Amino acid sequence: MTRIGDLLDKGKTYSFEFFPPKNDAEQATLVTTLRELEPLNPSFVSVTYRGGAESRKRTVDLVTGMLQTTNLVPMAHLICVAHTRLELAEILVDLRKAGIENLMALGGDPPTDPEAGVGEFAHASELVELARAIGGFSIGVAAQPSGHPLSPDLAADRDHLAAKLALADFGVTQFFFEAHEYTSLVADLVERGVTKPVLPGIMPVERLSSIPGMARMGAAVPAWMVERLEAADARGGAEAVRREGIACATELCEQLLDAGVPGLHFYTLNRSKATREIYSALGLGQN
Repeated sequence: MTRIGDLLDKGKTYSFEFFPPKNDAEQATLVTTLRELEPLNPSFVSVTYRGGAESRKRTVDLVTGMLQTTNLVPMAHLICVAHTRLELAEILVDLRKAGIENLMALGGDPPTDPEAGVGEFAHASELVELARAIGGFSIGVAAQPSGHPLSPDLAADRDHLAAKLALADFGVTQFFFEAHEYTSLVADLVERGVTKPVLPGIMPVERLSSIPGMARMGAAVPAWMVERLEAADARGGAEAVRREGIACATELCEQLLDAGVPGLHFYTLNRSKATREIYSALGLGQN
């Protein structure tokens, strides 16, 4: 298997993110998406994890299935929330036994189930340390260009991110919409002596209705982009909005590539069309 840290040492990576299907319909959609995206030869793909035994099994099943039936290089997500140290150690050992070498170590959102418990680890850095102790993983961590919602201020967020990233092999950002958000984050890390590669996360705005939700996730769509999307809606409706969102995302990718990013990480939402269109516009995945 291929370790993501090694891939980043060799050059730019282009990667996709998926979530485990909850039912047969979502499974069918994901199978189609994987079939359509595999020819683009992504450097790796990541699989999210929401917590709980059921989500844990779906994530592990999907990642191991990719190992066994595709040429994709998978990375499993794991969160601290609602897990004891022993549970996390058992999950990590199970991942290694399954042949999984790439891990995204996350703190996780607070549990909605009051009986789930908070968990023993307060920060993703503790999970990184545990994964290092078990051994064999190439480890990524999350970065927030605008700062984590729970951080008291941006400087404190950057201090925490620098300490976390110093323990890991690479970072992947939350999605964002302006190149300076990424370049400022990297510059802040360099000031703190951290130069590990950080992959920018890309997710196009394909519907006007998704804009409020993105803001709640800590990635507000800038006013100039909202104006472009609303103007597209006035011209041609929903499909025009989708095309304009793809154009905005493509422009962002071009700016990031010009800035020398170590790669691009696409949040696919288990659909292939937007990613394929951006790939095509950038001239990626072509022999």
